[in-house]
Amino acid sequence: MLTVDFSRFPLAPGDRVLDLGCGAGRHAFECYRRGAQVVALDQNAEEIREVAKWFAAMKEAGEAPEGATATAMEGDALALPFPDESFDVVIISEVMEHIPDDKGVLAEMVRVLRPGGRIAVTVPRYGPEKVCWALSDAYHEVEGGHIRIYKADELVGKIREAGLKPYGSHHAHALHSPYWWLKCAFGVDNDKALPVRAYHKLLVWDIMKKPLATRVAEQALNPLIGKSFVVYATKPHLPRLDGTDGAAAK
Repeated sequence: MLTVDFSRFPLAPGDRVLDLGCGAGRHAFECYRRGAQVVALDQNAEEIREVAKWFAAMKEAGEAPEGATATAMEGDALALPFPDESFDVVIISEVMEHIPDDKGVLAEMVRVLRPGGRIAVTVPRYGPEKVCWALSDAYHEVEGGHIRIYKADELVGKIREAGLKPYGSHHAHALHSPYWWLKCAFGVDNDKALPVRAYHKLLVWDIMKKPLATRVAEQALNPLIGKSFVVYATKPHLPRLDGTDGAAAK
């Protein structure tokens, strides 16, 4: 289940991609399949070990094209172990709501992104997230949990302040919002409640089968109750001393 829409966020074979806070690796795997040179970074050592195993399995199964590379590594989002301008693409999905110094994370992403590079940021959407917080303290008051809820204009503003140029946004995963509302209503750790189990079964079926009816329904509902808010941006080229754009002079 991808939150980033790669039809709006083009990826070319050979692109150097950083999936920052990769978690279980869903976006990193998709970038690898598309022929990128991927680095999946997370502070969770256990998840990084699993991502590395999946990278190896994908290579063994021939799922990645020739020239694609994939590395999984532990790291700190506030002190990335990479030189300036190391990546063509940076993805940070459902991570910034966990980090107190979100401006520091954005600054690090901008530092390692090359001029002209692209960035995708996804966070829980304000409305659906507010419902979850209202229904359950346990949903967010846990170690490493969500510490803030972004309004769309707030996130876009922080991205601009970091020196990036937003060029598009959308909402995603409308069908997942009711599932989390049910989880919060019946208990975040209570997976045995019948409504929760029934809805989870529906989501698994939808992810596996991708039926047209639910695809159409989700597209229609995303602007209303999409669970995630996604922003795409580029890092502008710095003007040269002669007054021309660095990219145009190449």
